[in-house]
Amino acid sequence: MLTFVLKRLAAAVGVLLVLAAVVFLLQQVTPSDPVHAMLGANASPQAIEAKRHELGYDQPLPQQYLSYVSGIFRGDLQMSLRTRRPVTQDLADFLPATIELAFYGVVMAVILGGALGVLSAARFRGAGVLRVVMVGFASAPVFLLALLGILLLYRRLGWLPATGRTDYGTQVKGPTGFLTVDALLHLRFDVFGDACKHLLMPAFCVAIGPAVAIGRVLRSSLQSTMQSDFVRTARAKGMRERAVVWRHALRNSIGPALSMTGLQVGLMFAGVVVIESIFAWPGIGFYTVQSIPRTDFPAIAGVTLVLGVGYVIVNTLVDIGQAVADPRLKLS
Repeated sequence: MLTFVLKRLAAAVGVLLVLAAVVFLLQQVTPSDPVHAMLGANASPQAIEAKRHELGYDQPLPQQYLSYVSGIFRGDLQMSLRTRRPVTQDLADFLPATIELAFYGVVMAVILGGALGVLSAARFRGAGVLRVVMVGFASAPVFLLALLGILLLYRRLGWLPATGRTDYGTQVKGPTGFLTVDALLHLRFDVFGDACKHLLMPAFCVAIGPAVAIGRVLRSSLQSTMQSDFVRTARAKGMRERAVVWRHALRNSIGPALSMTGLQVGLMFAGVVVIESIFAWPGIGFYTVQSIPRTDFPAIAGVTLVLGVGYVIVNTLVDIGQAVADPRLKLS
């Protein structure tokens, strides 16, 4: 187990280096000048040259790359050209909101995907209706689904809020940055309920596509497992179909669904950028959208690196979860 974890950590470092190289090369080939973006169009040539020297942009490219990589491992992601603050500090402010949204999105995707897979494979009552509804939602583009949700659930029915994380402002602060957790720690159940209401629409829009993908893989795996000899033996002993599915078939079928979950997390992060823009969710997706028009490359690079590391970590946890769920698998 320790060897496997160390290998995965080494792979994460490799992915980070590749991402850093790609982002660094993109910064070099982009036609815009980050120094001009920072100082403005009216800056004098002397001020531009002085700032370029201060940021190290006048050094040879290999030296710039080494400085950039060493800064990453020190936690220095350069200075944002838009906010004039360290990118690390900006990410510390915006990242908790994205993690909270992504976490509830993953939970919702796993629950909906598991229900779709199990009910469809076991042919439980109502499985066909659930499948049609979920596939119908997943077929719509995520931005269209979000807009339809706002028009129906907010404007017409008034059931759910349309933007932001809460209507309570900054009444609850810290220590974790996750609003639902902080509200419970401060015993503010009103804030917790309000935060959950704000999470429902964006989390569902993020989760519905991955949920269908997870459900399809789980359904296929379960259908194959249900034809196995040990399942026939369990049925021959007189076990109910529900007990056969939950006690025997599900654990032996969950591996492919876990792998699909890890793959879908990466796609979910891509959807988060769009969803945060539509729902004005104050996360790193919203931060990225604000940074792109200002050619704030350090901010964009910081977000890219953080998402890349997060994707590797999630897939490592998925691999470990597969081994725990099915001891026949060997960590290698």
